[in-house]
Amino acid sequence: MKTITIQPTFDAWRDAARTLLNDQTVPDQVIWHDARGGERGLPFEPGSSSGAGAGHVAPRVPRAFVESCRLVACHRDPGRWALMYRVLWRLTHGEPDLLHVLVDDDVNRMNLMHKAVERDRHKMTAFVRFRRVVQEDGREHFIAWHRPDHYIVRLTAPFFVDRFGSMRWSILTPDESVGWDGHQLCFGVGVPARGAPQPDELESLWRTYYANIFNPARVNLAAMRREMPLKHWPALPETRDVEQMLRDAPARVEAMMKRTSTATTTKTSSNTAAANADCPSTGSAADFLPPRLTLPQCREAVQACRGCELYCNATQAVFGEGPKDALVMFVGEQPGDQEDRAGKPFVGPSGQMLNDMMAKAGIPRDQVYVTNAVKHFKFEQRGKRRMHSTPSAREVAACKPWLEAEVKLVRPRMIVCLGATAAKSLLGAAYRLTQHRHELIENPWAPWLLATNHPSALLRIPDDAAREQAKVDFLKDMKIIAKQLEKEGLLRTTARERRAMADEADHRAAAHHPAP
Repeated sequence: MKTITIQPTFDAWRDAARTLLNDQTVPDQVIWHDARGGERGLPFEPGSSSGAGAGHVAPRVPRAFVESCRLVACHRDPGRWALMYRVLWRLTHGEPDLLHVLVDDDVNRMNLMHKAVERDRHKMTAFVRFRRVVQEDGREHFIAWHRPDHYIVRLTAPFFVDRFGSMRWSILTPDESVGWDGHQLCFGVGVPARGAPQPDELESLWRTYYANIFNPARVNLAAMRREMPLKHWPALPETRDVEQMLRDAPARVEAMMKRTSTATTTKTSSNTAAANADCPSTGSAADFLPPRLTLPQCREAVQACRGCELYCNATQAVFGEGPKDALVMFVGEQPGDQEDRAGKPFVGPSGQMLNDMMAKAGIPRDQVYVTNAVKHFKFEQRGKRRMHSTPSAREVAACKPWLEAEVKLVRPRMIVCLGATAAKSLLGAAYRLTQHRHELIENPWAPWLLATNHPSALLRIPDDAAREQAKVDFLKDMKIIAKQLEKEGLLRTTARERRAMADEADHRAAAHHPAP
């Protein structure tokens, strides 16, 4: 048996795991200890094993496993190191597709730890409240105290650098503390709750803001306690007012209903037969998200969305479709005329072209989730025809909570933005499709993101030669997607199966567009 004590970081575990793997040390022969708890054991030193050095070969494993390990390493469970090494051993000893076996005990346990750390990281970004402290030299320093469930300080610190890079701040937790001096991060020892700074004048401003954005019509005590655990309440100044706001909620709801029933919103539009209709909106879809986020509940709740005025004229909202564990998520601009009537995304000509191109590139259709940045059809009425109209930036922003929910629930390995509107909804208004075509883009939404033209744009090109060239470019993007998935070992189809899929796509295309 080998007893190894490592520093509680992913890098330390990786170095030790590589050496053990190179020595062909089976998982049952290793006892892992976390140095954070002060356990006694043999400290691991890189290069101390006989397997290290020139003959040492780093194992090749799916990137998804490495990325998951970076999060699982932050979990508080002391058994995480042994679990990660056991999965690594199995991946490199005859089970290369292990990560796809979601019912496997080890895979399921890793996934649960992964999700727990992600959830805890989200809680930290949502519940940290800074208090202003003026130091002896007159400079401001902002200090917060937070109690995370797991060891996520180093994992989450870059978020606060991006958000508050111009401030000098510190975040104290019982396990570890982090400070930002405007130039670099510094980490230190943990601090108990009694070391937290005293309340300051910023708290009254925050409590006033929270009271004004509190929506009494959406009170759900069970969801509130679940999403805002009681252990965080002492550090959240707004929680002091929650009890009173809950008591006032019924009266506020009644007042809101009276205002809504008497108010009228006149809307004049050339793109609707329902001109001058009363179409009030809240300005965001966030008010209509279900308390418990699941794809079925979101699909049902979106029909009641009044986040923007587009619901007035559309037949219905069109939510995304596909497996909840899809490898790829295609995001279009908005539903078209046929999608609006059918209630399903990508069922028209552009959807058929997308399916054909995916088949030619070897992207399994049953591993794809399709959706749109905007869930209601925006159009101009021209006689009996409804002509597509590009959604405004405000309408895209109002609908973004639905797209964010889909990305969070599906967790695709690749997001493909079809068209500039979809790309800007996730990458910001400064993104330019023409400058970054055929590129895999770093982003906060998925491991990879690629933007390309929308299939409908290809169908509208009047010149035959230009249209065919556009199809070639579009297929090139589909092959980039397939190549990346195949590189990571995520495609489960064989080359023969992919050729058969491409042949079938050619036959379908010939049937729809016979040669003259």
